[in-house]
Amino acid sequence: MTSSAKHTQGGRERRAHPRAACEGSLTLQLDDGAYRARLRDVSRAGICFYLDRPVAEMTVLAVRIELPARGGAEAQRIDGRGVVVRCLPISKGVEHFEIAVFLNDLADSQRERLDRFVGTA
Repeated sequence: MTSSAKHTQGGRERRAHPRAACEGSLTLQLDDGAYRARLRDVSRAGICFYLDRPVAEMTVLAVRIELPARGGAEAQRIDGRGVVVRCLPISKGVEHFEIAVFLNDLADSQRERLDRFVGTA
């Protein structure tokens, strides 16, 4: 895990669930339409992705996550809802943002799919 992907407090990892890098994609539904984004990583509790526009923190949105085939498992589709907890510009002069979403509305079966995906990393 890169230092930019870790959120630490006093040198300890604060995340409750392991994450896995993911080259998948997702579609997110905002008030003004649907947008495609590129995933950075996933866990059973959240996702991080790149998008060409900012999304305000605390925005509630619907997501359709497309997990690629990996570790002998078939490609998976995950549908749920989440809340934006972070939105940061990738770098100065580039209109792309790194956005983190807490998946607050996801069926247990969908969380289990994410667990299996993370376990094959």
